[in-house]
Amino acid sequence: MVDLKETFNPDGTHGSPVLPTHIKNFLIDIDGTVCEDIPNEEPERMLTAAIIPGAQEYINKWYDEGHIITFFTARTEAHRTNTEIWLVNNGFKYHGIIFGKPRGGNYHWIDDRTVRATKFLGKFSDFIEVERKIEIFEP
Repeated sequence: MVDLKETFNPDGTHGSPVLPTHIKNFLIDIDGTVCEDIPNEEPERMLTAAIIPGAQEYINKWYDEGHIITFFTARTEAHRTNTEIWLVNNGFKYHGIIFGKPRGGNYHWIDDRTVRATKFLGKFSDFIEVERKIEIFEP
């Protein structure tokens, strides 16, 4: 795992450590992003889900480059075994899985750390930089 860098709050007390700037902390959805979209109500399909083309290659490349790969899914803990079997059987490298992401989309992530949201549009490719309007708290 990557060594975290020490940080300090404005008053000099220790803050939460951070990753080096060249390391990304990927939180990647599973259903509809790395495999076909399968609802929790049909867990029997999870073991045979079709993989999204390019998902394994890009995610494993990021892993091999030293980035942190964590799957963040609306699947429940009850689906852990099938999910882990599917990921292993399809050759995914990863550091962890977080289950129980709220369902329904329209996510609005509020954090004191830099967050870069990337909407998956059905195809993995290299990242490009674009300018977009974002919402922030009023200063």
